[in-house]
Amino acid sequence: MEIFKPSCFHLLLLLLLLASILISSVLAIDPYSQALLSFKSDIIIDDSSSLSDWIVPSNSNPSQQIIGCSWSGVKCDQNSTTIVGLDLSMKSLGGEISGDLFQLLTSLLDLNLSYNYFSDKFPTGIFNLRNLETLDVSRNNFSGPFPSGISNLHHLVVFDAFSNSFSGPLPAEISRIETLQVLNLAGSYFSGPIPSEFGDFQSLEFIHLAGNYLTGEIPPEMGNLKSLTHMEIGYNSYQGGIPVKLGNMSQLQYLDIAGANLSGPIPTQLSNLTQLESLFLFRNQLTGLIPWGFSNITTLTSLDLSDNQLTGPIPKSFSELKNLRLLSLMYNNLNGTVPNGIAMLPQLETLLIWDNFFSGSLPSTLGSYSNLKWVDVSTNNFIGVIPPGICSRGVLFKLILFSNIFLDSLSPSLSNCSSLVRLRLEDNAFSGDIPLKFSNLPDISYVDLSRNAFSGGIPLDISQASNLQYFNVSDNPQLGGIVPQGIWSLPLLQNFSASSCNLTGFLPPFQSCKDLSVIELSSNHLSGNISASVSNCEFLEKMDLSRNSFTGHLPEVLANLSSLAILDLSHNNFTGSIPSNFANSSALVLLNLSFNNLSGPIPPEKKFSLMGSSAFVGNPELCGPPLENPCSKRPNEIELGIRKTQKFAWVLIVCSVVVVCITVSVVVVLYFRKGSQGNWRMITFSGLPRFTAEDVLKSFYSAEAMETIPPLSASVWKAVLPTGITVSVKKIEVDAKNMKAVVEFVTLLGNMRHKNLVRLLGFCYNKNLAYVLYDNLPNGNLAAKIRMKSDWVAKYRVVIGIARGLCFLHHDFYPVIPHGDLRASNVVFDENMEPQLAEFGFKFLPNWGNRPFLAPDSRIDTGEYDTAIKEEIQMDIYNFGELILEVLTNGRLKNAGGSVHANPMVTLLREICHENDIGPSDPIREDIKVVVEVALLCTRSRPVTRPSMEDVLKLLSGLKTQTMAKGTI
Repeated sequence: MEIFKPSCFHLLLLLLLLASILISSVLAIDPYSQALLSFKSDIIIDDSSSLSDWIVPSNSNPSQQIIGCSWSGVKCDQNSTTIVGLDLSMKSLGGEISGDLFQLLTSLLDLNLSYNYFSDKFPTGIFNLRNLETLDVSRNNFSGPFPSGISNLHHLVVFDAFSNSFSGPLPAEISRIETLQVLNLAGSYFSGPIPSEFGDFQSLEFIHLAGNYLTGEIPPEMGNLKSLTHMEIGYNSYQGGIPVKLGNMSQLQYLDIAGANLSGPIPTQLSNLTQLESLFLFRNQLTGLIPWGFSNITTLTSLDLSDNQLTGPIPKSFSELKNLRLLSLMYNNLNGTVPNGIAMLPQLETLLIWDNFFSGSLPSTLGSYSNLKWVDVSTNNFIGVIPPGICSRGVLFKLILFSNIFLDSLSPSLSNCSSLVRLRLEDNAFSGDIPLKFSNLPDISYVDLSRNAFSGGIPLDISQASNLQYFNVSDNPQLGGIVPQGIWSLPLLQNFSASSCNLTGFLPPFQSCKDLSVIELSSNHLSGNISASVSNCEFLEKMDLSRNSFTGHLPEVLANLSSLAILDLSHNNFTGSIPSNFANSSALVLLNLSFNNLSGPIPPEKKFSLMGSSAFVGNPELCGPPLENPCSKRPNEIELGIRKTQKFAWVLIVCSVVVVCITVSVVVVLYFRKGSQGNWRMITFSGLPRFTAEDVLKSFYSAEAMETIPPLSASVWKAVLPTGITVSVKKIEVDAKNMKAVVEFVTLLGNMRHKNLVRLLGFCYNKNLAYVLYDNLPNGNLAAKIRMKSDWVAKYRVVIGIARGLCFLHHDFYPVIPHGDLRASNVVFDENMEPQLAEFGFKFLPNWGNRPFLAPDSRIDTGEYDTAIKEEIQMDIYNFGELILEVLTNGRLKNAGGSVHANPMVTLLREICHENDIGPSDPIREDIKVVVEVALLCTRSRPVTRPSMEDVLKLLSGLKTQTMAKGTI
């Protein structure tokens, strides 16, 4: 069979055929569509469905028509012969854009590249689109200085470049575009002053420059923008005050210069802005009085002057602001009374005037003539009663009145306020029955009535509050009554506090308490047993039933609660022995069984000895370490014991002589090594065997006992004690005259026990030198791990752990102890990766004797502590805020408390979510937002405006992440 062999002629025909096909296919694609396809091939597409329809059809192309006109995002004229619009927003596109695409699209009117991932330099080819009217490149990552050439776009009406990474100066040339109406350059890293040329815009109606790094004074030329209706230029760091000429912008409806470092008084000329609807000047350093002329702005709906240094009263003329919905004056130095006219404002929905110096009574008609939704007048000096009609419109959901001097009984009208979600009345002088009918409050989630003088008991229908998460009625000594049946069955309840309330009766059974984390019922007259059903409270973290009359045996099931960290059953009538399975409770860090009728030996497990003798004293029949009361031997063992004692007597004598000789030698050596600084003394706390000072000092000088440590001139090192225990050692030099006070202070710290605080183990000292011994934890510190990528749950666990430790120091321990040196290197991790605070209070040791010690009953919330301590506490809170930012950004935002406020919250949140791989629809995003908001609150510039750690912990608790974090512990 003959095999066919192609000739040169056949090959030539084949090549001509292929060329013909290729030419035909090329000719079938118009140059515009070809340019679009080239653009598609050059960029990065994260979503495979994006631009999937950008393909060439197999059928022939009608003459003169553009194939791409049928593609998504492409808009053409009626004849499909010219591309006039290109909308590629939200297509998950990224990479760098070349300028080739824009060489052909010269008729383009609208270009939208927003909500993508384009990066690198801004494509200057866009400036060749001379007919362009709208240009939207917002929410990308274009970086570098903004290029010149945008003034070539003579017909541009809208330019939106919000949320990119531009740097350098603002483009002054853009002011030459006479047609421009909308300019948005917010949320980047532009720096320097606002160009004075920005006052030359001819048609500008909207300008947004917030959230950059702009400095200098706001140019008074901005007041020349007569057509401007919206100006948003806050969240920068300007110098000086608000230009008087801004009062010339007669068409302005929205003015926001919040968080901008402005100083000086508010110009009265702003009262000329009679079209203004929203005025936001909060978080600055403005001083002086609130202009009375603001009453001329009758169109005003939102006025926020909070977080400044304003003084004087609320102008009575504000009664003319009939359209006002939001009035926020919190965090200032305002005084006087609330004008009655405020209560007459028909549109008022939100009244926030907390943390000022207001006095007198609230207007009696407050709420009767307006749809009040949120009222917060806390931390003032108000007296009198709650206005009876404050919820008469039925829309009030937040009523915050704590830390005032409100008197008498609550208005019964609150019982019918079905819209109420949050009620905080703590720290007042309310009395009488609690009139709340929880059956009428279906949405109530947070109730704090603590530190008042209520009576009549807890409303028995509280079990019908199906959304209740937090209830605190503690420190109402005349309250009386019982713990209501069914309280533990509330599906969302997390905190129930009713200490010092004169409650009687029994504890209801714990039928269903899956979310309950805190039970505080100390100092009451409760009796009976603790039901074994408490085992249903699987997330219980704290149970304080101290100072009651409980009886029966200690429930062994308490030891099975994996989250239980604090258990205080002291000052009751419990009997029987201590269940040994408490030693298996991994979370338990504080156990107090003192002053009961317990008997028998304390289980020998290490966990019990670490609790200290104070946890077991007051039980006459209890014996064994850490108590000094040894367990007596049984009668048949006495004789054997005596014989053994006689048998070993001589051996012990000989050993004692040897030990004495060695000890004398060591003391002599140490005396000559350390000089004549006085005798060394040793104090040991629970968790450390009773070593002598010589034992400890010898271990410092033994090369075999030290793990490659620095010389003793270093301030902190590790040492191995005679029993093999590895400890961290802190060296402190103290003036001899202060040592007594320092010893008292360290003893105070040494008896402190909390899950998130490193245990102090001992204190070795002489006249002017001291060594503090504390736990050496195995997993390093936060500073060493901060740049290691970890998931959101792990980061939340670190943040909440630090917060709990600080809250204990500031609020749960008396006297108040500031940390003093909170930073990443002083956050260490135990074997379960639980964060613990190290070196708390150490900062104050060297000079502690130079200042008077706090009274033992001093409390942070009563102000009974000196100014220096108060400043240190505020600095703790600030440092905590900075630590949050450092943790959330893997160390990127270090020491960023002063600069982070320059950018809008939305920008910061977006960056943090991106770094933690949290998408826009991820439900955890809301939790991250709360944590970021806490960081911003803690790093406020004015210390008095920062929240307490108690408030911080409340804000951080109850997030969705908390349940997830519990599962990881």
